[in-house]
Amino acid sequence: MNADAAGRPHAVVPGRQGAGTVPLLAFDTSTERLAVAAAGPRGIFAFNGAGGPVASAELLPRIHEALSAAGLRLADVAAIGFGRGPGAFTGLRTSCAVAQGLGLGAGRPLLPLDSLLVVAEDACGGEPCAAGDPAPHQDAAAGAPALVAVAMDARMDEVYGALYAPAAAGWATWREPALYTLAAWSELIEGHAGRLYALAGSALPAFGARLHCPPGVRRVGDEHDRAHALLRLAQVAWHAGAAVDAADALPLYLRDKVALTSAERAAAASRGSAAPGAAAGQAAAEVRR
Repeated sequence: MNADAAGRPHAVVPGRQGAGTVPLLAFDTSTERLAVAAAGPRGIFAFNGAGGPVASAELLPRIHEALSAAGLRLADVAAIGFGRGPGAFTGLRTSCAVAQGLGLGAGRPLLPLDSLLVVAEDACGGEPCAAGDPAPHQDAAAGAPALVAVAMDARMDEVYGALYAPAAAGWATWREPALYTLAAWSELIEGHAGRLYALAGSALPAFGARLHCPPGVRRVGDEHDRAHALLRLAQVAWHAGAAVDAADALPLYLRDKVALTSAERAAAASRGSAAPGAAAGQAAAEVRR
């Protein structure tokens, strides 16, 4: 996270844009962190700060701040990127609704961005499967690239997970985002253990040793700079022709229920996976998200 000496989040403008950079606005409210970034004639503006319950109130002011700092008006951007999920239900609605409103109002297309891929991009610092390890990240026998796994805390003893591999244009999705129990996620990870380079996401600190991670796999539990990662993916999506009409952009919901029935809570308690009170608390927390 970008922060001042007192630990408060702040924006940074690191300098001029690189070759091929187009004017874009991008933001994400799918997690407990709020990320907003813009690329314009004055450079790149990136903000990483508190999200969750305050995201709906903070998002528009931060967007205006980002555009101004980057030397843009909304009408100047080529497209608007937003985190489409998976993630917190309220956060996804906020991100998509604001993106659609801005896109329709300004007549600009949207770039729906995979929120889990943002985590992979951030974990590798813009260099897929290359950060912090000089070894070649490729399965020599299969001739296939190494994989980065992302697991985000989905509450209720579940994770939002996906697998990604480096590609010529940035990343290829190896396993689409899905909702997993811890047991199902463990089975998926173990099945790809020989090719797994890194495991990243909020599920690491949330579940600790309960989240399976094969020996030797790089663990990245903390985000570094979600806003810059989001903007890099937005640039790739724009050049790949992934922009859609604002009216056609939708969030990605992976959970069709956010509360357990009494029978489900009782069953969970009998398995020892969660006490009824804890399950109810998890469900209530999910609704608040």
